[in-house]
Amino acid sequence: MQSDAVQPQATDVSLRADALIDMHELAPYPERPWLATVSTSESHVRLTWENGDEGSYPLIWLRDHCACERCRHPQTRERLVMPLEETPRLSGARVVQGQLQLSWQDEHISRFASGWLHQRRPGYSSPSPLPNTVAWPHGFAAERVRHSDLVAGGEGEQRWLTALLRDGLVLLDDGPLALDEVSRLAQRIGPLRATNFGARFDVVSKPNPNNAAYTAIGLALHTDLPNWRQPPDIQLLYCLKNDAEGGGSIFADGVQVAEALRAEHPAHFTLLATTPIDFRFQDDEQDIGVREPVIDVAPDGRIREIRFNNWIRDTLHLPEALIAPWYEAYAHFWALLNAPEHRISLELKPGQMVAFDNRRVLHGREAFDPSTGERHLQGTYLDRDMLESRLRVLARQG
Repeated sequence: MQSDAVQPQATDVSLRADALIDMHELAPYPERPWLATVSTSESHVRLTWENGDEGSYPLIWLRDHCACERCRHPQTRERLVMPLEETPRLSGARVVQGQLQLSWQDEHISRFASGWLHQRRPGYSSPSPLPNTVAWPHGFAAERVRHSDLVAGGEGEQRWLTALLRDGLVLLDDGPLALDEVSRLAQRIGPLRATNFGARFDVVSKPNPNNAAYTAIGLALHTDLPNWRQPPDIQLLYCLKNDAEGGGSIFADGVQVAEALRAEHPAHFTLLATTPIDFRFQDDEQDIGVREPVIDVAPDGRIREIRFNNWIRDTLHLPEALIAPWYEAYAHFWALLNAPEHRISLELKPGQMVAFDNRRVLHGREAFDPSTGERHLQGTYLDRDMLESRLRVLARQG
C-alpha cells in the first residue's frame, strides 16, 4: 500500500454546491475547510486540510462511518453494517474536489465531506449546544423567561432550556391561568414522565392525603421520589392560585451544598456517598422502594445526584458501628442545606411556573393557612434526555 500523499485537484477551490457529499446527518457540519492532501498506511489515513490542520483516522473508523446507502439507511440514517469482520485494505485514496474518496479492495467506495471529517478529527471535541452545569453563586437569582417567549420557540425556548440545564432552576412569567397549562408546556419538550401520582398532579391541601405535599404543613427541603430506581429528572410546578397566608417556596442547590460538605468534612461526605440506605413510599395501593446513597458520585468524583427526602426514608438498616456516624453526617448535610447562604426563597404568583432539576435541586415550602385563601399548583415531570434533545434540535435549526 503506498503512503505518498495525493494532492487535490485544481478544481477544489471552485467546488460546486452539488458536489458536496451528503453524510446523512441532521446536525449541521461545516463545508470547509477543504482537504489539501491525503496519505495512507496499512492501518490509517492521514489528512491535511487547506488551513494546515491534520488528522489521522484508523481504517476501521472510516469504513464504519461510510455514509453510502449500503452502509446507512437512506431514510432513518441508521447504521446497517456491524464492524466485526476484518476491515478490508484500501486500494486507493484521493482528494476529489476537496473531499475524501476511498476505494477498498472489496470494491466498496466511501466518500467523506471534508468539513464533516474536520469536525470529527480524533482528539478534537466539537462544541456542544448543551451548557455545562454551574453551581449557584452567593446571591443566585433564577433566570426569568416570559411565557410568550417560550411558546414562540426559537431564542426564548433556547434560553429557558439553557438556564434549566445550566442552573437547575428557571422561572417562567406571565402565563395564562388555565388548567393543565403545565402539561401543554411540558409536551412542547417531550412526553410527561408518569409516576404513581399520575402524569400530572395537583398540589393542594386535600382530605385523607397520601403525601405531605397534599397538606398545608411546611415541607422541608427534599427531592421527589428518591424511592424510585430512576427518580424524575425535571419537575415543573405551575401556579394557578396562591392567596393563602404563607406557602413560600424554598430551594437549595444540592450539588453545591454537597461540595461544601466535602470541603468542610470529607469523612461525612464519603459516608453519605458510599452508604446505601432505604427509601420507601407505601400506601394502600403502592409500595415502591430502593436502596441508594444520599449522594451519588461518579468515578471521576463528580456529584451526579442527590437523594434526600426525610419523610420516606425507611428503616435505617446499617451495621451498628455505622449508625451514629451516619446520623452525624446526615445532620451536617441537613444543616448546610438550611444555611441561609445556600437557600433561596420564591413567592410564586398565579401564572408563574418554576422548573428545576429534581436530581440536583432540593425544594420545599413554608406552611400555609388554607382558611385565608387557596394555594393551587399543578405539576408534572420530564426526562432530562428530552430537554437536551429539544435544545439540540433548536440549535441545529439556527
